Amino acid sequence: MENTQPKPLRFIAQFISYVFHPLFIPTFFFVFLMIELPYKFEGITDWQLKLRLFSVFWLTAFFPAFAVFLLWRLKFSESIFLRTQKERIIPYVITMFFYWWMYYLSRNFKDQPIDLKFFYFGIFIATSLGLIVNNFMKVSLHAIGISGLLMATLLVSIHYPAVNLIWFISTVFLSAMVVAARMIVSDHTQKELLVGFGIGLITQLIAYFWVL
Repeated sequence: MENTQPKPLRFIAQFISYVFHPLFIPTFFFVFLMIELPYKFEGITDWQLKLRLFSVFWLTAFFPAFAVFLLWRLKFSESIFLRTQKERIIPYVITMFFYWWMYYLSRNFKDQPIDLKFFYFGIFIATSLGLIVNNFMKVSLHAIGISGLLMATLLVSIHYPAVNLIWFISTVFLSAMVVAARMIVSDHTQKELLVGFGIGLITQLIAYFWVL
């Protein structure tokens, strides 16, 4: 069906979709913790912290994205944008592996916030549940990602009352923008967006109580 939204609005919505792609969410959360909880990274130098940030991006964004690119080039998928449920199966599994690996590594790091542990476990559960739900509908990955960030930010704010609430308020605003953007430029139904949003919220909450 042809998109009848004005071109400038579609451009903005597409830009928001790219910037807040679900693969970037772990990196955004790590940066949030670096800014708000620097004392929790006690014992490592600024250079080591930057390397830690780079490794988060490398393992949770670059490698999964590169895997999707290879699948596309090898003709396992028709589009790099994974427009069908079938095309999303292998990327789901690949992403699950990297998220589990990040959770496994976080269990051994004593020089970073414990909140990373529940966050990584949460996104692993969310991806696993997303894979299951993918059999029934093309659930929105953007909704899963941004709602996971929203809940994780709220939980950190509760865990550390000194954390500036502006972060949570900003994430609420970003969540609304991302969902609105996906309604404009994607072919997701409202149900697929709502289910994805629910998955992101619930899985972070489960991970929080399980880990902490």
